[in-house]
Amino acid sequence: MRQLKNPEWIDELKFEYDNFDQIPSHVFDKINSDLDKVLSKEPLVSIVMTAWNEEVNLLRTIASLSKMKTQIPFEIIVINNNSQDRTQDTMDNLHIKRLFQPKQGCGFARQLGMEHAAGKYILLADADCYYPSCWVDEMMDVLRQPNVVCVYGRYSFISEEGFPRWKLTLLEIMKDMFAEIRHIKRPYYNSFGLSMGFVKEHGMKVGFVPSKWRGDDGMLCLGLMKYGKIKQVRSNKARAWTEPRTLKRSGSFSQVLKERILIEAKRFKGNFNSKMPKDMSMME
Repeated sequence: MRQLKNPEWIDELKFEYDNFDQIPSHVFDKINSDLDKVLSKEPLVSIVMTAWNEEVNLLRTIASLSKMKTQIPFEIIVINNNSQDRTQDTMDNLHIKRLFQPKQGCGFARQLGMEHAAGKYILLADADCYYPSCWVDEMMDVLRQPNVVCVYGRYSFISEEGFPRWKLTLLEIMKDMFAEIRHIKRPYYNSFGLSMGFVKEHGMKVGFVPSKWRGDDGMLCLGLMKYGKIKQVRSNKARAWTEPRTLKRSGSFSQVLKERILIEAKRFKGNFNSKMPKDMSMME
């Protein structure tokens, strides 16, 4: 069932702080208390995320992950990707595994996280998203199926002024329809690091793209295809939720819709061709 309004559980995690200095200690204490209940020293799953200038957003993301309802042992690894704000201070006040990658770029940071991951499986998350309590279970239910090496989930946008949920729902329906088409021949176009999972053993063989450019998640998925199946996690209840920051760069909702339609029209024919595209930048 589609969400025509923002989930209530997100409202509880939308800490209205502008910077690290405004975060009271009792907020860290509560999140850490929840983390201590769910994190494992012998994880099967490593949740890996990079953070660049996310001193408050990271708090929200970790708070959502601390609410996971699962019997699967997991750890959380956050890589500070050379942030210029107080992201490191936020990390240091949370009971998570903390790493620092001075080389700018998600590929560098995610590679470092993967190398330090103790889990057999890796789930990628973003430091500015909210994750429902069923996310780990839903992702792992598909990832642990026979011959599956990589999965990716779906995501939704949190409504704001000018971007009401009913309009965002229409956009997401269109987005999911095109994702179904792309999945047939080019699933790597759908695999975004905000909700993606893979088998670490094979991920280490492929590795992340060591550069500043975007698309390292899609390139990893592309490389994993030779080791097994790529599957979607279609469950709507497992959707990651994110602020519409990327949408707002395009302007109004009508401008966003027009831009997305033009992008999909441009690459529509290529969706039926299994040949690797020349323009890999279209992965993002």
